[in-house]
Amino acid sequence: MLKKLDEIRTIIANEPVKKLVLAAANDHDSLSAVLRAAKDGIVIPILVGDKEAIQNIASSYGYDISDLRIVHEPDTEKAVEIAVKMASSKQAEILMKGKVGTSTLLKSVLNREWGLRTGKLLSHFALFEVETYHKLIAVTDVAMNIAPNLQEKIAIINNSIDCLHKLGIALPKVAVLGAVEMVNENMSATLDAALLSKMNQRDQIKGCIIDGPLAFDNAVSVESARHKGIKSEVAGDTDLLLMPDIEVGNVLYKSLVFFAKAKVASVILGAAVPIVLTSRSDSEQAKYDSIMLATAVSRKQQ
Repeated sequence: MLKKLDEIRTIIANEPVKKLVLAAANDHDSLSAVLRAAKDGIVIPILVGDKEAIQNIASSYGYDISDLRIVHEPDTEKAVEIAVKMASSKQAEILMKGKVGTSTLLKSVLNREWGLRTGKLLSHFALFEVETYHKLIAVTDVAMNIAPNLQEKIAIINNSIDCLHKLGIALPKVAVLGAVEMVNENMSATLDAALLSKMNQRDQIKGCIIDGPLAFDNAVSVESARHKGIKSEVAGDTDLLLMPDIEVGNVLYKSLVFFAKAKVASVILGAAVPIVLTSRSDSEQAKYDSIMLATAVSRKQQ
């Protein structure tokens, strides 16, 4: 059971050092996180972007980048294309977003000729260290899929379960969230939750335990579940919270970060390589932790 994001370091300690390509690398927080990860022996960086701008940032903050490979490309879209092609041609095992819009990066990632498509749905996975919870807890999807239908929720769960398995969680407990813990025919999230739970019981979704619908309090609090008479293997011991839609997920993500002061690491799953795609408001520490998470995700299944 992982309690701290820093414990991911022990999971990747004996792994070969991965190459990470930073697209549009002239971004201070991203560059700082990558250089710190390189210093700690987690990744070998490749910087793609405006070389002069990258060197100016490094000079301003006293970073030594003399030994790093820098691919000079001042045009942002072309820099992203170069970075994605490096990942698709296996010159790098991790792709990271620098000073570029998410839509621009994803356009290249989804390019049919040289992108990172695998046939899987791309989904966002965020792993939180919350002081008031007894272990790390994951949240999906808060940044990619706007209003996932049942089949998309299955794909999102499967992406996340693969990730959690690589983090050493053999049988993750998945809470499918709704506003209430009872099935209500007027609330589609509760209907999907009931179907996902039954599919899990019938081994149509494997490698985890799914329960739902659960309200947020039931999912994370044993006392709340007990008070409401809910009998569940998942309630109060959840590893993964499945969001009903992106709006709920995004609000929860930012509430945990800004109100609960939670630490977070996040990646995009379902592509040929893990993608470090953090929010512009995420800290340098969050970007660093996301690099560690991406390194763990890039491991071969044990």
